[in-house]
Amino acid sequence: QVQLVESGGGLVQAGGSLRLSCTASGRSLSSYAMGWFRQVPGNQREFVAAISRKEGYTDYPDSVKGRFTISRDNAKNTVYLQMNWLKPEDTAVYYCAGDFTEYILRTPRETWEYDYWGQGTQVTVSS
Repeated sequence: QVQLVESGGGLVQAGGSLRLSCTASGRSLSSYAMGWFRQVPGNQREFVAAISRKEGYTDYPDSVKGRFTISRDNAKNTVYLQMNWLKPEDTAVYYCAGDFTEYILRTPRETWEYDYWGQGTQVTVSS
């Protein structure tokens, strides 16, 4: 079993940047495709980014493409989400998630595809 802990959230003005980190313990992340999701109270959890086990394969929805970048450092057992040009509508609790998979190029988009979740970190973007 793997435990995921997010950090790096906070309050930022529109147009600013934040970098979220997700650090794993208990197991190596090298066996996991990793993803970031976000959720606003009353809404479903929304896909934000995914990265395959083999770095270099990523996926984003149109709402964040060109502004957000997911990356991973398997040696540090950490996944990152660099968020630039933040908008007020990016305000949410951000969660990282791990998909234990044998497929090295897999980049899941759906919540049900992930096996483990962090507790979330709040990101608030002021206008």
